[in-house]
Amino acid sequence: MVFSFNGLVLVTLIVGMSSLMVAYGGRNFHQDFDITWGDQRAKISNGGQLLSLSLDKTSSSGFRSKQDYCLGGLTWSSSLLLALLLPTMYLSSGGPTHDAIDFEFLGNLSGDPYIVHTNVFTQGKGNREQQFYLWFDPTKNFHTYSIVWNTQQIIFLVDNTPIRVFKNAESIGVPFPKTQPMRIYSSLWNADDWATRGCLAKTDWTKAPFTAYYRNFNFQTCSSRSCTSSSTSNGAWKGQELDAYSRRRLRWVQKNFMIYNYCTDLKRFPQGLPPECR
Repeated sequence: MVFSFNGLVLVTLIVGMSSLMVAYGGRNFHQDFDITWGDQRAKISNGGQLLSLSLDKTSSSGFRSKQDYCLGGLTWSSSLLLALLLPTMYLSSGGPTHDAIDFEFLGNLSGDPYIVHTNVFTQGKGNREQQFYLWFDPTKNFHTYSIVWNTQQIIFLVDNTPIRVFKNAESIGVPFPKTQPMRIYSSLWNADDWATRGCLAKTDWTKAPFTAYYRNFNFQTCSSRSCTSSSTSNGAWKGQELDAYSRRRLRWVQKNFMIYNYCTDLKRFPQGLPPECR
């Protein structure tokens, strides 16, 4: 869900990748999205309340929003079965100097924890990766993946638990995504050439087709020409800062589940860590 109030935007994506489940609530996919490719592999059902993307050895599939939206970007992706695939969902301004916020699932071997990969792009530059193990199997049930974005920071959340905060550091010369309108995209594709243990694990096509299900996706209709506030609130994110409980949850995730942080990768940045890390 995306709500805008006092300059704050909340994006919530609920996605499931096991069996087909009846979806309730949320915006109508027929109204807000177009199937962009994949022939019949992408489908909207349940009166517009459920969207599915499928991938087989021949082709994958994808969709995008009918219009642009201002104030932020999201990339979300998830892995299926053996975690050899990347369903993605993201907001991007496009072009060589695009802004985007990534929320992805990387591949693994069956039985291993799933890895959430996050990144922030501003003016075409990313290199701000943080990765986390999930504390559940995302292919078994629907879970909520969210991004709060405002003028002060970007917050990544899983089931309403914050896992990462990217602060606005424009005061020290770090670009922050805030001016370029975004369009929502999503696709399901094979990523075993890079995302599965360094391409060591390959897709088992005998288990195809692979399918991801989307439901309860809501967002404020904030066009690229105008951004209006909403009186709607989800209760948990009325303010622009984390409360004490959320800060504790953030520390719990980062202590127990973070497996990569670009801000501690001295080998990658021999000339010094990026300024926002300091």
